[in-house]
Amino acid sequence: MKNILKEIIVAILTWEAKLVLKKYKPRIVAVTGSVGKTSTKDAIFTILSHFYFVRKSEKSFNSEIGVPLTILGCPTGWNNPLLWLKNIYEGLALILLPNVYPKWLVLEVGADRPGDIESITEWIKPDISVITRLSKVPVHVEFFENAAAVYREKAFLVKALKRDGILVLNSDDEDVLAFREYYDGATLLFGTAGTADIIGTNLATIFEDKLGTQNPAGVSFDVSHGDEKGVVEIHGGLGAQQMYPVLAGIAVARSQSLDLSKIISAVKKHHTSRGRMKIIAGLKNTTIIDDSYNSSPVALQEALATLKHIHTEGRKIAVLGDMLEIGTYTTDEHKKAGEFAGTFLSKLFTVGVRARSIAEGALIAGMSEGNILQFEDAQKAGKELELLLKEGDLVLVKGSQGIRMEKVVEE
Repeated sequence: MKNILKEIIVAILTWEAKLVLKKYKPRIVAVTGSVGKTSTKDAIFTILSHFYFVRKSEKSFNSEIGVPLTILGCPTGWNNPLLWLKNIYEGLALILLPNVYPKWLVLEVGADRPGDIESITEWIKPDISVITRLSKVPVHVEFFENAAAVYREKAFLVKALKRDGILVLNSDDEDVLAFREYYDGATLLFGTAGTADIIGTNLATIFEDKLGTQNPAGVSFDVSHGDEKGVVEIHGGLGAQQMYPVLAGIAVARSQSLDLSKIISAVKKHHTSRGRMKIIAGLKNTTIIDDSYNSSPVALQEALATLKHIHTEGRKIAVLGDMLEIGTYTTDEHKKAGEFAGTFLSKLFTVGVRARSIAEGALIAGMSEGNILQFEDAQKAGKELELLLKEGDLVLVKGSQGIRMEKVVEE
């Protein structure tokens, strides 16, 4: 009964969303990929909203129900029938009454299962489609035949582009570049190599003094497009994970012939996404890299690489939880992450049954068993970490949503 009601609500909201798009004709930027969708969506919104009236998907509203809710400007009703009725009413009001509506929509579009993006693109035709990064082992791959099947699902967002649309691709990812075969219109590439149109180089960590200790505070990088150049600073987040979403946002803005210097000024208002390589001041003058929102093999490797290459006066510690929904890759990918982590960490905390393979990998890499602590519960791991923290420590916290690694951050 509950599933039937959900299907009815989705059908009504989708019908309303279609009519809203037909009435107000906003320009649509649609974002997909295996890594960095939400951060990219947020960066595009920050930049475009400096110039236009823009609405974005809230949090990770990227599903069959999240996309219509974004178009209607409504929150989720959770399990409250009255809230869903209110959403339906507000959708009707948008259709029947005069309203001021955004000129641009920035929509995150995800693929949890086969057919997810295909069904959405039956009625959404983007003006700009952005592909962030793909992964050989994507999250949700257990619901697909293989990684190639995930790529094919993502490709529907490219095929759905309007005839005069623009395709924005991460040129540092060969699998993303291959999406050019699905579209013969205008394409803009962003990346760190000369093949890109929007090029980011010289990525560096920004440090700030706190109680006599140099703590990481953000990143800076050079950006260029043709003869135009500038320097971008992003405070509150770390790693290339902050650069790529902003490069995508710059590419979208440049596709509208906006001035690069003004775009860079807009980036100053950008707030790094919660739980995505976000810098948080920890207890005892420590620094936490909060990457607790979700995890996948490629995202975990990048997070660990960022931690490895940041200079710190204290120890480097990682608290790593299970990676979920990666099917037959589970054991190998956890072990591979552990083998990398074990080469440079001072201490490793693992959370969850699957993450035991991370501990195993770290041992294989030569990490001392006494520096590896294993837990089943995130909060307990957080409490133990709190006791062991020392001034100047740099701590990475990462795991899939279901492991609730934000509890470690809270502790």
